[in-house]
Amino acid sequence: MAMTTSTEPSAEEGPKASNMRSLSRALEVFAELQRAERPQRLSDLAKACGMSLPTTLRILRVLQDFGMVSQTDKSYRIGPAVLPAARSFLENDPLVVSARPVLQQVASQTGLTASLYTRLGFERILVARVDGEAPLRYDLPLGKRLPLTLGAAGKILLASASDDELQQVVAAAIAGGQEGAAFTVESLRSRLPEPSADYAYSADERATGVVSVAVAVPNRLGRPSESISLTSPVEAASEATLKAGVPELRRAAGRLSELLEGSVY
Repeated sequence: MAMTTSTEPSAEEGPKASNMRSLSRALEVFAELQRAERPQRLSDLAKACGMSLPTTLRILRVLQDFGMVSQTDKSYRIGPAVLPAARSFLENDPLVVSARPVLQQVASQTGLTASLYTRLGFERILVARVDGEAPLRYDLPLGKRLPLTLGAAGKILLASASDDELQQVVAAAIAGGQEGAAFTVESLRSRLPEPSADYAYSADERATGVVSVAVAVPNRLGRPSESISLTSPVEAASEATLKAGVPELRRAAGRLSELLEGSVY
Protein backbone atom coordinates (compact mmCIF):
# COMPACT_ATOMS: atom_id res chain seq x y z
CA MET A 1 0.00 0.00 0.00
CA ALA A 2 2.87 2.34 -0.82
CA MET A 3 1.90 5.95 -1.41
CA THR A 4 5.02 6.81 -3.40
CA THR A 5 7.38 4.89 -5.63
CA SER A 6 10.61 3.99 -3.91
CA THR A 7 13.90 5.10 -5.50
CA GLU A 8 17.39 3.81 -5.04
CA PRO A 9 19.45 5.80 -2.48
CA SER A 10 22.12 8.05 -3.95
CA ALA A 11 25.78 7.61 -3.14
CA GLU A 12 25.73 10.96 -1.35
CA GLU A 13 23.36 9.64 1.30
CA GLY A 14 26.05 7.48 2.83
CA PRO A 15 25.86 3.97 4.34
CA LYS A 16 23.74 4.98 7.34
CA ALA A 17 21.01 6.54 5.20
CA SER A 18 21.16 3.56 2.84
CA ASN A 19 20.75 1.14 5.76
CA MET A 20 17.76 3.06 7.08
CA ARG A 21 16.20 3.06 3.62
CA SER A 22 16.67 -0.70 3.41
CA LEU A 23 15.11 -1.18 6.84
CA SER A 24 12.17 1.02 5.89
CA ARG A 25 11.59 -0.99 2.74
CA ALA A 26 11.77 -4.28 4.60
CA LEU A 27 9.17 -3.10 7.10
CA GLU A 28 6.96 -1.91 4.26
CA VAL A 29 7.02 -5.36 2.65
CA PHE A 30 6.37 -6.97 6.04
CA ALA A 31 3.41 -4.65 6.68
CA GLU A 32 1.93 -5.48 3.28
CA LEU A 33 2.08 -9.19 4.11
CA GLN A 34 0.27 -8.46 7.38
CA ARG A 35 -2.56 -6.74 5.51
CA ALA A 36 -2.97 -9.57 3.01
CA GLU A 37 -5.80 -12.02 3.55
CA ARG A 38 -3.84 -14.81 1.80
CA PRO A 39 -0.25 -15.63 0.74
CA GLN A 40 1.16 -13.15 -1.77
CA ARG A 41 3.15 -13.68 -4.95
CA LEU A 42 6.41 -11.80 -5.46
CA SER A 43 5.00 -9.72 -8.30
CA ASP A 44 1.97 -8.66 -6.26
CA LEU A 45 4.12 -7.61 -3.31
CA ALA A 46 6.49 -5.64 -5.53
CA LYS A 47 3.59 -3.82 -7.17
CA ALA A 48 1.84 -3.05 -3.85
CA CYS A 49 5.05 -1.67 -2.33
CA GLY A 50 6.20 0.19 -5.44
CA MET A 51 9.49 -1.70 -5.60
CA SER A 52 11.34 -3.64 -8.27
CA LEU A 53 11.17 -7.43 -8.33
CA PRO A 54 14.88 -7.90 -7.44
CA THR A 55 14.63 -5.49 -4.49
CA THR A 56 11.48 -7.14 -3.17
CA LEU A 57 13.02 -10.60 -3.53
CA ARG A 58 16.16 -9.57 -1.61
CA ILE A 59 14.02 -8.21 1.20
CA LEU A 60 11.90 -11.36 1.37
CA ARG A 61 15.00 -13.54 1.57
CA VAL A 62 16.34 -11.55 4.50
CA LEU A 63 12.97 -11.72 6.27
CA GLN A 64 12.91 -15.47 5.64
CA ASP A 65 16.34 -15.84 7.26
CA PHE A 66 14.90 -14.35 10.46
CA GLY A 67 11.69 -16.41 10.32
CA MET A 68 9.53 -13.34 9.75
CA VAL A 69 8.36 -14.62 6.37
CA SER A 70 7.65 -18.14 5.09
CA GLN A 71 7.44 -19.32 1.49
CA THR A 72 5.20 -21.97 -0.04
CA ASP A 73 5.76 -22.66 -3.73
CA LYS A 74 5.80 -19.16 -5.25
CA SER A 75 3.86 -17.38 -2.51
CA TYR A 76 4.94 -15.65 0.69
CA ARG A 77 3.22 -15.28 4.04
CA ILE A 78 3.99 -14.15 7.60
CA GLY A 79 6.42 -16.53 9.35
CA PRO A 80 6.43 -18.17 12.81
CA ALA A 81 8.92 -15.69 14.32
CA VAL A 82 6.09 -13.20 14.80
CA LEU A 83 4.42 -15.39 17.44
CA PRO A 84 6.94 -14.74 20.27
CA ALA A 85 6.74 -11.02 19.50
CA ALA A 86 2.94 -11.10 19.59
CA ARG A 87 2.95 -13.02 22.86
CA SER A 88 5.36 -10.52 24.42
CA PHE A 89 3.15 -7.63 23.31
CA LEU A 90 -0.05 -9.18 24.68
CA GLU A 91 1.57 -10.05 28.01
CA ASN A 92 3.58 -6.88 28.62
CA ASP A 93 2.18 -3.93 26.71
CA PRO A 94 0.63 -1.45 29.18
CA LEU A 95 -2.26 -0.68 26.83
CA VAL A 96 -3.34 -4.31 26.57
CA VAL A 97 -2.72 -5.14 30.23
CA SER A 98 -4.65 -2.08 31.45
CA ALA A 99 -7.49 -2.57 28.98
CA ARG A 100 -8.44 -6.14 29.87
CA PRO A 101 -10.26 -5.46 33.18
CA VAL A 102 -11.81 -2.29 31.73
CA LEU A 103 -13.24 -4.16 28.74
CA GLN A 104 -14.43 -7.00 30.95
CA GLN A 105 -16.41 -4.57 33.08
CA VAL A 106 -17.95 -2.84 30.04
CA ALA A 107 -18.95 -6.16 28.48
CA SER A 108 -20.43 -7.33 31.77
CA GLN A 109 -22.40 -4.11 32.29
CA THR A 110 -23.81 -3.93 28.75
CA GLY A 111 -23.88 -7.55 27.58
CA LEU A 112 -22.21 -6.37 24.36
CA THR A 113 -18.81 -7.17 22.86
CA ALA A 114 -16.22 -4.62 24.02
CA SER A 115 -13.15 -3.98 21.89
CA LEU A 116 -10.08 -1.75 22.02
CA TYR A 117 -8.39 -0.43 18.89
CA THR A 118 -5.18 1.52 18.44
CA ARG A 119 -4.33 3.66 15.46
CA LEU A 120 -1.34 2.73 13.31
CA GLY A 121 -0.77 5.20 10.49
CA PHE A 122 -3.92 5.30 8.39
CA GLU A 123 -5.34 2.08 9.83
CA ARG A 124 -6.51 0.73 13.18
CA ILE A 125 -5.60 -2.53 14.88
CA LEU A 126 -7.67 -4.65 17.25
CA VAL A 127 -5.54 -5.12 20.38
CA ALA A 128 -8.05 -6.47 22.94
CA ARG A 129 -11.60 -7.83 22.98
CA VAL A 130 -14.10 -9.29 25.45
CA ASP A 131 -17.10 -11.05 23.89
CA GLY A 132 -20.63 -10.12 24.80
CA GLU A 133 -23.69 -12.32 25.26
CA ALA A 134 -24.50 -12.49 21.52
CA PRO A 135 -21.74 -13.86 19.29
CA LEU A 136 -20.67 -11.73 16.33
CA ARG A 137 -21.19 -12.98 12.80
CA TYR A 138 -17.55 -12.82 11.84
CA ASP A 139 -14.14 -13.78 13.18
CA LEU A 140 -11.96 -10.76 13.91
CA PRO A 141 -8.60 -11.90 15.33
CA LEU A 142 -6.36 -9.74 17.46
CA GLY A 143 -3.87 -7.84 15.35
CA LYS A 144 -6.22 -7.43 12.40
CA ARG A 145 -5.57 -4.25 10.40
CA LEU A 146 -8.78 -2.35 9.64
CA PRO A 147 -9.58 0.93 7.89
CA LEU A 148 -10.21 4.19 9.71
CA THR A 149 -12.90 5.09 7.18
CA LEU A 150 -15.32 2.30 8.09
CA GLY A 151 -16.73 1.36 11.49
CA ALA A 152 -17.40 3.44 14.58
CA ALA A 153 -14.03 2.68 16.20
CA GLY A 154 -12.18 4.09 13.21
CA LYS A 155 -14.39 7.09 12.51
CA ILE A 156 -14.20 8.45 16.05
CA LEU A 157 -10.41 8.72 15.70
CA LEU A 158 -10.93 11.01 12.68
CA ALA A 159 -13.62 13.20 14.25
CA SER A 160 -11.32 16.20 14.76
CA ALA A 161 -8.97 15.60 11.82
CA SER A 162 -8.04 18.41 9.43
CA ASP A 163 -8.85 18.32 5.73
CA ASP A 164 -5.19 17.62 4.96
CA GLU A 165 -5.16 14.58 7.24
CA LEU A 166 -8.46 13.33 5.87
CA GLN A 167 -7.08 13.62 2.35
CA GLN A 168 -4.17 11.42 3.36
CA VAL A 169 -6.55 8.91 4.96
CA VAL A 170 -8.68 8.84 1.80
CA ALA A 171 -5.63 8.33 -0.44
CA ALA A 172 -4.36 5.49 1.77
CA ALA A 173 -7.78 3.80 1.87
CA ILE A 174 -8.04 3.89 -1.92
CA ALA A 175 -4.46 2.65 -2.38
CA GLY A 176 -5.12 -0.20 0.04
CA GLY A 177 -8.31 -1.26 -1.72
CA GLN A 178 -10.46 -0.42 1.30
CA GLU A 179 -12.38 2.27 -0.63
CA GLY A 180 -13.22 2.81 -4.29
CA ALA A 181 -11.49 5.29 -6.56
CA ALA A 182 -14.43 7.71 -6.31
CA PHE A 183 -14.07 8.04 -2.53
CA THR A 184 -13.44 11.66 -1.45
CA VAL A 185 -12.88 13.74 1.65
CA GLU A 186 -16.50 14.87 1.37
CA SER A 187 -17.62 11.23 1.32
CA LEU A 188 -15.59 10.55 4.44
CA ARG A 189 -16.85 13.64 6.27
CA SER A 190 -20.43 12.54 5.65
CA ARG A 191 -19.68 9.38 7.66
CA LEU A 192 -18.04 11.11 10.62
CA PRO A 193 -19.97 12.12 13.75
CA GLU A 194 -21.26 15.64 14.18
CA PRO A 195 -18.73 18.06 15.74
CA SER A 196 -20.81 18.20 18.94
CA ALA A 197 -20.84 14.39 19.36
CA ASP A 198 -18.15 12.56 21.32
CA TYR A 199 -19.07 9.14 19.94
CA ALA A 200 -19.46 7.50 16.53
CA TYR A 201 -22.10 5.01 15.40
CA SER A 202 -22.04 2.57 12.50
CA ALA A 203 -24.42 0.00 11.04
CA ASP A 204 -23.63 -2.40 8.18
CA GLU A 205 -20.46 -0.48 7.34
CA ARG A 206 -17.51 -2.83 7.67
CA ALA A 207 -19.57 -5.99 8.21
CA THR A 208 -23.18 -6.66 7.22
CA GLY A 209 -25.65 -7.15 10.06
CA VAL A 210 -23.40 -5.55 12.69
CA VAL A 211 -23.95 -2.35 14.66
CA SER A 212 -21.32 -0.57 16.71
CA VAL A 213 -20.72 2.54 18.80
CA ALA A 214 -17.33 3.89 19.91
CA VAL A 215 -15.64 6.64 21.91
CA ALA A 216 -12.04 7.80 21.86
CA VAL A 217 -9.72 7.20 24.81
CA PRO A 218 -8.60 10.63 26.09
CA ASN A 219 -4.94 11.37 25.52
CA ARG A 220 -3.50 14.24 27.56
CA LEU A 221 -0.45 14.47 25.31
CA GLY A 222 -2.27 14.99 22.02
CA ARG A 223 -4.91 13.61 19.68
CA PRO A 224 -6.48 10.30 20.75
CA SER A 225 -4.97 7.23 19.13
CA GLU A 226 -7.15 4.57 20.83
CA SER A 227 -10.88 3.91 20.84
CA ILE A 228 -13.23 1.59 22.72
CA SER A 229 -16.29 0.17 20.99
CA LEU A 230 -19.41 -1.83 21.75
CA THR A 231 -20.52 -4.18 18.97
CA SER A 232 -23.48 -6.47 18.42
CA PRO A 233 -25.33 -8.38 15.72
CA VAL A 234 -28.23 -6.24 14.53
CA GLU A 235 -30.83 -8.79 15.71
CA ALA A 236 -29.48 -8.65 19.29
CA ALA A 237 -29.30 -4.88 19.80
CA SER A 238 -30.89 -1.80 18.26
CA GLU A 239 -29.30 1.58 17.59
CA ALA A 240 -30.95 2.85 20.77
CA THR A 241 -29.47 -0.03 22.78
CA LEU A 242 -25.98 0.68 21.46
CA LYS A 243 -26.21 4.40 22.14
CA ALA A 244 -27.52 3.71 25.65
CA GLY A 245 -24.11 2.18 26.31
CA VAL A 246 -22.22 5.38 25.45
CA PRO A 247 -22.09 6.64 29.08
CA GLU A 248 -20.51 3.33 30.13
CA LEU A 249 -18.05 3.65 27.24
CA ARG A 250 -17.13 7.17 28.35
CA ARG A 251 -16.41 5.95 31.88
CA ALA A 252 -14.35 3.07 30.53
CA ALA A 253 -12.34 5.34 28.24
CA GLY A 254 -11.66 7.75 31.09
CA ARG A 255 -10.61 4.92 33.40
CA LEU A 256 -8.25 3.50 30.78
CA SER A 257 -6.75 6.94 30.20
CA GLU A 258 -6.06 7.27 33.93
CA LEU A 259 -4.42 3.83 34.05
CA LEU A 260 -2.19 4.74 31.13
CA GLU A 261 -1.15 8.13 32.47
CA GLY A 262 2.61 8.29 32.71
CA SER A 263 3.17 5.47 30.18
CA VAL A 264 4.14 5.87 26.52
CA TYR A 265 0.45 6.19 25.69
